[in-house]
Amino acid sequence: MPSDPRQRRAARHAQPAGESSAAAPSRSPRKKPITVDRITDAALRVVATEGYDALTIRRVAAVLGTGPSSLYAHIVSKEDIDDLLVGRLCSEVVLPEPDPARWREQTLDVYAQLRDQYLKYPGVSRAALAVVPTNLSTLRVKEGLLAILLAGGIEPRRAVWVLDALSLYVNAYTLEQSLVQQRRSHPDQEWVLGREELIRRFTALPADTFPQTRRYAAELTSGTGHDRFEFTLGLVLDNLTQSQSQSQSQSQSEFEAQS
Repeated sequence: MPSDPRQRRAARHAQPAGESSAAAPSRSPRKKPITVDRITDAALRVVATEGYDALTIRRVAAVLGTGPSSLYAHIVSKEDIDDLLVGRLCSEVVLPEPDPARWREQTLDVYAQLRDQYLKYPGVSRAALAVVPTNLSTLRVKEGLLAILLAGGIEPRRAVWVLDALSLYVNAYTLEQSLVQQRRSHPDQEWVLGREELIRRFTALPADTFPQTRRYAAELTSGTGHDRFEFTLGLVLDNLTQSQSQSQSQSQSEFEAQS
């Protein structure tokens, strides 16, 4: 086995599927071999049942009924597991064929799919925030999103930067949702307030210090489901379209002035 962690990681991706070493016949049931897929399955199980904070190499090994050292033949570190998790969730995302007429709708749909995948596993979006993606499934989604924006006529650097901003927002949004849900599941977390109680408290604030908060308490607490998520992504994409149009108009004006 290569001693360099990078070489071990590369070897993991290059290992032929189904390769196994010969073993002498035994009457006892043979243990399932540890594989990257089984490690990823176990890690997702830990996050789904115990939350991302509980995810450690030792905990994953316990789920698999083995010791941590057995995992190091397939992974390099906890960060490697993070990369595998995000890759597995990204593999569930369906990418459309880029359509110049529907690029905005397609972008929103792909990010909504990512949002829903992250929300299945409390706090897992922290894994996406913590590592530079190298998993091919993760890179596939980034490639697909970039292709959609480019098909919509968005300038390449602007497209790359806006994808970075939107990805950060999706990660933060799903992390917040997971934290709120986690706190609501504990009976001692009484400070997690519902909308009616928030409105009552906001409207009871001193009028001379918080006039806008009192007046717009309903607006401050408005929105159900993913209303704010869709609003924010739409706002970014609408501004992107407007900025693109302004940039094109300016370039056209400069060209005409030089002619």
